[in-house]
Amino acid sequence: MDTPLPRTQQWAATMHGHGEGLVTAHATTTARTSPREPRRREEREALERASLVEGASLAVGAGDRLISEAPDPMRTCFERDRDRIVHSAAFRRLAGKTQVVVYPTDHQRTRLTHAIEVAQAAVAIARGVGANVTLVDAIALGHDCGHGPGGHASEDAFDEFIEGGYDHGPWGADVVLADLNLTRQTLDGIRNHSWSRPAPATLEGEIVSWADRIAYCAHDLEDAVYAGIVSLDDLPAVVRGVAGTTRRQQLATFINAVISTTARTGTVGMDQTTAEALGELRRFNYERIYTRPESVAQSVTVVRVLRDLVNYYLEAPSAMPAEYRHDDLVRGAVTYVGGMTDRFAFERAQHLLGWDPRKLPRGIGRCA
Repeated sequence: MDTPLPRTQQWAATMHGHGEGLVTAHATTTARTSPREPRRREEREALERASLVEGASLAVGAGDRLISEAPDPMRTCFERDRDRIVHSAAFRRLAGKTQVVVYPTDHQRTRLTHAIEVAQAAVAIARGVGANVTLVDAIALGHDCGHGPGGHASEDAFDEFIEGGYDHGPWGADVVLADLNLTRQTLDGIRNHSWSRPAPATLEGEIVSWADRIAYCAHDLEDAVYAGIVSLDDLPAVVRGVAGTTRRQQLATFINAVISTTARTGTVGMDQTTAEALGELRRFNYERIYTRPESVAQSVTVVRVLRDLVNYYLEAPSAMPAEYRHDDLVRGAVTYVGGMTDRFAFERAQHLLGWDPRKLPRGIGRCA
């Protein structure tokens, strides 16, 4: 049984590609293009200046960063931001963090799939209005990196430890992603994507604010229907009549409304009729999903678990990794606990604090 399986042997046979001198990925490669100089950063920056609408953010050189850097020869500054976010540990950990469902099933959203869906909606809007697609992609992918485990309940849990309160937008931009040295425009969009925050400084940041709300209103409903919490028959008539009942219909309606309204008025927004339907969908989700008794009870438990964990690490800082044991111990403990996935946080609660696993959140899919 020491011989690798046939599929493994087949994969290993491609170790060095195909051909000599010019190596290709496939032995049967036929794709061709005209030889030319590589399309370097400066050329793509020129294409942006020629193609984007007035008011769009333009990539220039290395970008406006807290710490100056040399420009990349191939990538624009916003492309570098996007790449750094995608390869960050904070982005990867979104796969284990709650969107609406703690311990989601295979079909329910995590913070990671939510970020990807927000990016899709934001890119679609940016293409439609002529904004900087790469910048909206970067902002959207990074917008929720400041969320702790257990969804928005983590903000309530950490509020008491942070002067001025804990807000996942500023925390993501100013703490979690600070080491990435992102551009001012990307950080501003992440910091201010929530509608309760000051308006973003860029057209692209405004687009992500709309894309975030559009995406979560549609996909949170879909997840709740799948979990048996609500029925599409219960949707308000204005939602059914204007935006339909499926995620596909709703996304198309809301995204196209932002594109057409922005193109017509020059301001990122939505016409009154469609905005009312989106608002009613959000109200429906708020009342029937987010604040249902089981969800509220789940949130209360999450708050208790996370506060207990922070207090534990404040009393036993040696239990944290060394990089979190700096002069501001409170900030370090909140950063450490806030970076945990749902599963790791609840496992720590059992192991360190003696929490009964039967009293920990089980996810709305299993509570229904």
